[in-house]
Amino acid sequence: MEGEARRVERHPILAVEGRATVPFHFGDGRVLLARPGEVISSALFAAGVHLFGRHPKDGGPQGIFCANGQCGQCLVLADGRPVKACMTAVEPGMVVQALGGDPPLPLDDEPASGRAPEVVATDVLVIGGGPAGLSAAAELGSRGIDTLVVDDKDTLGGKLTLQTHPFFGSIRDCWAGTRGIDIGGILSRQVAALPSVHVWPSATAVGVFRDRKVGVVRRRQYVLVVPRVLLVATGAREKTIAFAGSDLPGVYGAGAFQTLVNRDLVRPADRLFVIGGGNVGLIAAYHALQAGIEVVGLVEALPHVGGYKVHLDKLRRLGVPVWTSHTVVEAVGVDHVEAVTIAALDERWQPRPETVQKLDVDTVLVAVGLSPVNELLEKARSYGMEVHAAGDASEIAEASAAIFGGRIAGRQVLKSLGHDVEVPPEWEDTARVLRSKPGTPAELVVEPRRGLSTYPVIRCHQPIPCNPCTEVCPVGSITIPDGTITGLPRFRDRCLGCGRCVLVCPALAIVLVDEGYDPTGARALVTLPWELPLDAVFPGADVETTGLEGEPVGRGRVVALRERDDQDRRVLLALDVPFDDRLRVAGITVQRAHDQQPVELPSDADPIICRCSRVRRSTVLGHIRAGVHDMNALKAVIRTGMGPCGGKVCTDEILRLFRQEGVEGITTPTVRPFVAEFPLHVYAGLAGGEKAT
Repeated sequence: MEGEARRVERHPILAVEGRATVPFHFGDGRVLLARPGEVISSALFAAGVHLFGRHPKDGGPQGIFCANGQCGQCLVLADGRPVKACMTAVEPGMVVQALGGDPPLPLDDEPASGRAPEVVATDVLVIGGGPAGLSAAAELGSRGIDTLVVDDKDTLGGKLTLQTHPFFGSIRDCWAGTRGIDIGGILSRQVAALPSVHVWPSATAVGVFRDRKVGVVRRRQYVLVVPRVLLVATGAREKTIAFAGSDLPGVYGAGAFQTLVNRDLVRPADRLFVIGGGNVGLIAAYHALQAGIEVVGLVEALPHVGGYKVHLDKLRRLGVPVWTSHTVVEAVGVDHVEAVTIAALDERWQPRPETVQKLDVDTVLVAVGLSPVNELLEKARSYGMEVHAAGDASEIAEASAAIFGGRIAGRQVLKSLGHDVEVPPEWEDTARVLRSKPGTPAELVVEPRRGLSTYPVIRCHQPIPCNPCTEVCPVGSITIPDGTITGLPRFRDRCLGCGRCVLVCPALAIVLVDEGYDPTGARALVTLPWELPLDAVFPGADVETTGLEGEPVGRGRVVALRERDDQDRRVLLALDVPFDDRLRVAGITVQRAHDQQPVELPSDADPIICRCSRVRRSTVLGHIRAGVHDMNALKAVIRTGMGPCGGKVCTDEILRLFRQEGVEGITTPTVRPFVAEFPLHVYAGLAGGEKAT
């Protein structure tokens, strides 16, 4: 039996527990093993299976893209029924088959009778059990409001369940300095302790209707929920970009990658390439390194990354090359990615032919932004429902902003229900700060501290909302002079050498310098934060030290790995370095350089735009140039947006083509129930689903 070949066996942050023990059949009789409760896609990836089928239109290879139920790339047959592999748990003895075309229709030779759906009334229905939805539910439950939370996953927390890094923001307002996976647990426990809050996990809200009912699929049953107030906290979905080969298995979203690695502890790649320099791409690259995956590089089309510079610096210090003003022009492969081709961009955003390079990779991670999942929100508004939004469904921002924004939304719902509550003005100010974009980096000057043997060096030089280091210093020597959490922290004049600031900094941007380590004055001790595998940093190891932005500094020797009860799975790595390097050392490199092969610029690129219907860019452009400016007309003519994803993946890319063509006044697609697919037998109320799928 197979099932362990591609699993993460050790992780510096996550506990690796249990083994694959659930047998199932795949393909031509192979018996594979899944972990209990594991979805089909993760179990297949763990066995090294990336090809899930072939498209009925042209035989194109199909694999996962979102791993979140938003696209249709992972469709397989499970016990004869077409299902999304990323949303369907493996059951013992299940027979899973790759699709070589359209799934077969079931026999329908007898009349069938169903049942009317159950109707459930509640004061507030919260759609989405992520940071915003849970925070809002906690606010409502604290006032005894009858609240129902529905979420399509079996574990609450949303994207928090995928975040192994400590959060930025404010300790008081959103648990800054605590890892996202732990914040998700905190919020879940808060909600579970409130008697008036009821939670339906593995329940998908599939439609909002004119009679102000909300359709929910729960435990293979279709239920209608009638809320007095609806709160939509459905989060965001990942955008994509079209390039030659972008539809190949092995090209998928950052959220899919984090789901496989951080939720299911599956190692889906050996050599990863990242597109996008926002926080999502930067953090996902770091998560790959935590799982022992090589990150061959990252490209960002803009002249600078859009994410926090401390995230960028962290990658560069570890040896990850980052190319700005670059893009991916092609993913190379037959049934799976084998290489990626990149190029620098000119002033017209076109690839420069003389800069085209090919890199050998097996996975391309797309992290080019997020779009709000707001279909249910818009339908509810159109029907005149009392509806509120929170988190990314309202405005794309960091999860810390979603946490605090959920609290505000909870208060707003309370007020709409007639309760005498207000949203304090300072809450709105805090929300604005947490949503704020990173500021312009300041010049960083690091100087020795006269009269101090031990002191921290703080390399946080871009204004971002963050204050944990100021909260943990036992002598109050780290402050933000302008009094806000977006200012730059400064060390004053006293240090106990405790290392708490090193341990708590979400950006790993603080090190501790000990000038008194060597009585001869030739060497110094620099203590770094470390939360990657320990294979290359054992005591006595000789390492290559790097500076703020990854520039080589020199050599160092690992003296000790210090582990303490208060370090939250972060190791203090003590390095012996030359005394003159003490103020320059910010990290150590763990990656080797990768070969780049000059190649020709592809001349015949006509990428897939609509993955579900395999519609290429030239076809869409032909209709746009012919005067079709209504996306509903495109749906009718070339079937864009009519496949299993319902336009969730291709709409942003088609709108981008309209903008490139200078077209204004576009009619966007009409959103219709249902916004998520589910078996017809569930809607019909057929027991066991024996008559319809």
